Amino acid sequence: MTDPAPTLRDVAEAAGVHTATASRALNPKTRQQISAETARRVMRAAQALGYQPNSAARSLKTSRSGTVGLVIPDLTNPLFPPIVRGVESVLEAGGYNVWIVNTDNDEERERAQIESLRSRQVEGLIVATARLDHPLLRRLHERGVTMVLINRQVEHARIPAVTGDDATGVAAAVHHLAELGHVRIAHLSGPLTTSTGRVRARAFRHAARDHGLPGDLVVECAHWSEADGAAAMRELLGRSPDLTAVVAGNDLIALGCYDVFAERGLSCPGDVSVIGFNDMPFLDKLRPPLTTVAVPHHELGAEAARMLLDCIGQPDRPARSLLLPVSLVVRGSTAPPRVS
Repeated sequence: MTDPAPTLRDVAEAAGVHTATASRALNPKTRQQISAETARRVMRAAQALGYQPNSAARSLKTSRSGTVGLVIPDLTNPLFPPIVRGVESVLEAGGYNVWIVNTDNDEERERAQIESLRSRQVEGLIVATARLDHPLLRRLHERGVTMVLINRQVEHARIPAVTGDDATGVAAAVHHLAELGHVRIAHLSGPLTTSTGRVRARAFRHAARDHGLPGDLVVECAHWSEADGAAAMRELLGRSPDLTAVVAGNDLIALGCYDVFAERGLSCPGDVSVIGFNDMPFLDKLRPPLTTVAVPHHELGAEAARMLLDCIGQPDRPARSLLLPVSLVVRGSTAPPRVS
């Protein structure tokens, strides 16, 4: 016999509030009537219990759709599944369903997919495709579309965003390599048209200078991909064959470095140490296991969802950005440079 589904009263008891307060907290239209701390406590209790509000009944009363759109650039990138799960866990507890669309990093496809989401009357968007110069997102923002950016930001538009602390992560990576004794450290950046690419590249230059090292060994990758990482690594070896360490813009770019090492008979970390960024699943199974900067992607998604619910409930609240802490995970791909 299965356990009965949790009720609103169960949520209220778990959160230590009255049932009416729990009801207001779980309804975006009335959430602003209670404190943000109480609302979050109720939503966390609902999430922990697996409570599912009757969104169909609520929609009839409020003329709201109870749906949110999640815009992802590439669902084959292992970065995104934990983000999606984090988004879903919070929105489902708040009585929302999630429409997920994939843009394949194509601007026309992105425009069509967002139009499709808006035709379904979604109450807000969580967008992971932002570029620094992103006219479509700026137009949507100017039209009053409720949205939160995740993992990236847009220039010249005050759109709420949740990102990892990229600069601190890159600084930790450079510090680790410098402590090992590396002096010829390079950076394979992500696309500089994205905030993540630009922030990580800038942080690399600053960290290198802080350690008295050259900060000009930077090659930009056209995409956040293994193939582009390999192409950039080949270019880098042609320019600086004496380099001993690489900070990659993300883990996929780092995998491209591994491919080039195999092509050229180079040893990692014997000849070149490598650090990635993101801590995707299964990196500990690589040979050697990849040292990387871990980003809390599930929490990234969960916080973006909470922020969006706050924006839906309080449309006039000022835009804010949230930086989540990151951490360096040291594995086998980094070691002191080989003595000549």
